[in-house]
Amino acid sequence: MTEKLSDATRGPLLEPLLENGWQIVDGRDAIFKEFKFTNFVEAFGWMTRAAIWAEKWNHHPEWENVYNRVRVTLTTHDVDGLSSLDAKLARKMDSL
Repeated sequence: MTEKLSDATRGPLLEPLLENGWQIVDGRDAIFKEFKFTNFVEAFGWMTRAAIWAEKWNHHPEWENVYNRVRVTLTTHDVDGLSSLDAKLARKMDSL
């Protein structure tokens, strides 16, 4: 079962993501990042690759796409906040 990040695990899991452009969402236990691509096809292709991992891990992002930008918010609804799945998916999205 997925658990909400503890105070002890938040720092080690989130600090590298924050250094890589992710931000803590104000008023919510979630992280956010906007990805920018050359064009719509590249953005949509990235979303497709990310969706495959999200489905594989049964952890789905909140996201929106406008032309060459994809805005992503990650949180784990089952625990009402951030979990290790959010950090895992964020790292995967950064590597795609």
